[in-house]
Amino acid sequence: MTQHDFDIAVIGAGPAGYHAAIRASQLGKKVALIEKDDGSGIAGLGGVCLNWGCIPSKSLLKNAEFINQISESEKWGVSFEKLNIDFQKAVERSREVSSSLTQGIGYLINKNKISLFEDTAKFITNQTIKLMNSEDIIKASNFIIATGARPKSLPNLEIDKNFIITSREALDLKDAPKSIGIIGAGAIGVEFAYLFNSYSSEVMLFEMLPHLVPNEDEDISIELEKSFSNRGIKFATSCKVLGTSITENKVIIRYEQDGSEAQYECEKVLLGVGVQPNTDNLGLEEIGVNLEKGFISVDDNMLTNITNIYAVGDVTGKLMLAHVGFSQGAIAAEHASGSTVHSLDYKEMPRCTYCQPQIASIGLTEKEARDSGRSIKTSKFPFKAVGKAIAIGDSEGFVKLVTDDESGELIGAHLIGPEVTELIAEIGILKLLEGTNVELGMLTHAHPTLSEALKEAGLAISNEAIHF
Repeated sequence: MTQHDFDIAVIGAGPAGYHAAIRASQLGKKVALIEKDDGSGIAGLGGVCLNWGCIPSKSLLKNAEFINQISESEKWGVSFEKLNIDFQKAVERSREVSSSLTQGIGYLINKNKISLFEDTAKFITNQTIKLMNSEDIIKASNFIIATGARPKSLPNLEIDKNFIITSREALDLKDAPKSIGIIGAGAIGVEFAYLFNSYSSEVMLFEMLPHLVPNEDEDISIELEKSFSNRGIKFATSCKVLGTSITENKVIIRYEQDGSEAQYECEKVLLGVGVQPNTDNLGLEEIGVNLEKGFISVDDNMLTNITNIYAVGDVTGKLMLAHVGFSQGAIAAEHASGSTVHSLDYKEMPRCTYCQPQIASIGLTEKEARDSGRSIKTSKFPFKAVGKAIAIGDSEGFVKLVTDDESGELIGAHLIGPEVTELIAEIGILKLLEGTNVELGMLTHAHPTLSEALKEAGLAISNEAIHF
């Protein structure tokens, strides 16, 4: 047993954890990063996001987009004698992408002289942890917990990783299922619905709330529902899943909608709702760290009730997005290093969904703004009035803005359509600078670009849009 001394020790090397470690090293601290081996011989650098979430799913969604483009190839003057679509090859490519980026993070860890321990950790005191495999001790002035979260089973929906699966298993299937029921129509649910529909799976989404992507502005949800209906994706909203049964290699989903019970039979069920924090076996209760439903409670500096222990990322139960974890990791590292930090406003974080059409939003929805008592104006500008969108054959959707009635300050922005996950960054800058629709409308946008929809939406608040 060996003791290692550090200024800061980070437990977990997902987005929040490795960002915290690198930022602390940049600030001159001696840093340890602890990450359990994922079985590949390389510590699971990048966490769920890089290995079994954000990155591989976006790789597969690009394949899906390509398939949909090919299906309309004749209108582009391209035809095929024979077309072979290989789902397994797409999965293999997604694994290669993840592996490449994992190696890249390993390079960054070495570059920043961070000591990496491939092990699991448990707190002994608020200043020491034990590595459970090597039995070494790490002593540090400050600890940052970034252990993330994982899917959890729901009542009557027990994950068996065969018939009832999570996104983790869905990203490593050998073949696209002939039929799949997806429980939950948030970002995970609608992305996989689009993916499997593109590979000719019969898809049925089940959502407890009245609309798909229920956390988005209602106009966005309605537009997505129209698009999914046109693609042949089925969905049941305002429904309750009662349970499942497995018979003859099929899953039967029992659900209730409008007071009536119904069934849906499919090959697989994907559970896209419900997570639980990875806080078990860390020894947190023994050293007195406050937990709320298993998640670690933190203040604006990401500090727990223990004065030298921080927590960042999904394990805090805050907004569970990788880029939020990036910012949280930097805040914790900076505060632990004695630097001045700026707290996060979670309503100002961009939110992106990568199905087709893509969805991106920031700030308050129209309903949230009205419910807050504010006097507001809204505008909507369609991509069908944008030259670039028409030229590339992707003019579905619109840009919707919500602004303060008096000042014109942007309160919220809600986008659905081509590449809106890239366009949202401009709106983020505008909100950071407390910009208005007038300033957005004044800015000259290059032509022809999709970003012109943002300018026109800004002008539309004052009924000054040119092209619609």
